[in-house]
Amino acid sequence: MEKITMTLPPIQNSAYGWLMLAGIVASIAGWARVARRDQRLVLIYIAALAGAFLGAKLVYLGAEGWLHWHDANRWVILATGKSITGALLGGYAAVELAKWMLDYPGKTGDWFAIIAPLGIMFGRIGCMLHGCCLGKVCAANWYTLNDENRVPRWPASQMEFLFNALLLGVVLWMRRQKILTGQHFHVYLMAYGLFRFFHEFLRDTPAILGPISGYQIAALGIFALGAAGFVRRRTDNAVEPRMDTNKHESKIEEPG
Repeated sequence: MEKITMTLPPIQNSAYGWLMLAGIVASIAGWARVARRDQRLVLIYIAALAGAFLGAKLVYLGAEGWLHWHDANRWVILATGKSITGALLGGYAAVELAKWMLDYPGKTGDWFAIIAPLGIMFGRIGCMLHGCCLGKVCAANWYTLNDENRVPRWPASQMEFLFNALLLGVVLWMRRQKILTGQHFHVYLMAYGLFRFFHEFLRDTPAILGPISGYQIAALGIFALGAAGFVRRRTDNAVEPRMDTNKHESKIEEPG
């Protein structure tokens, strides 16, 4: 049987930029509904966006940006390079810091569990059009994609798009069924962190610690944050009903 390969579209920098903007606009539209409840949520979203951009840049520089220092186009590479894993780490840290500084006790993770995969899906469409974030070279097969030099590769961006689409569907289903309310973003972080760690072995990224890439280290950090947040939230949810019961009992015992 003849093997059929697909060819990646040509590089389109303008399309990549517009898709990034579309992802931000989509997240703003979704967050605007939540922010009506409390003006502090606007500041929390701004902090998340700023933290995501900073984290995306720092993780990229640590994972592979420094390797391009002797490249003739190093300033362009360093200026444009960014990492989704870093965006999740930076955004998460910025949200927690903003909530602490603003003394906001509410739970925002379930909304970010929708915004994050949606934004990553837009970003991966940009990767497909831009021709970046490629998979490893492999034998031509029905699932492989040819790069601009017609070399067959693992469809890394496409697989990540599909994985995030699946996770988005799971999160929306959990939201509708009211399953693990308040834990959706933690579930997303754990799932994406594990996926990204193992999927990284099929991506064409430089290893910096034996066979491990900097992005895999960041992916483990994402999983750890999600797991720690899940356990902490579960503990808090278990303690809150007891506190409410004690308050209720104390009110009954007090003389009127």
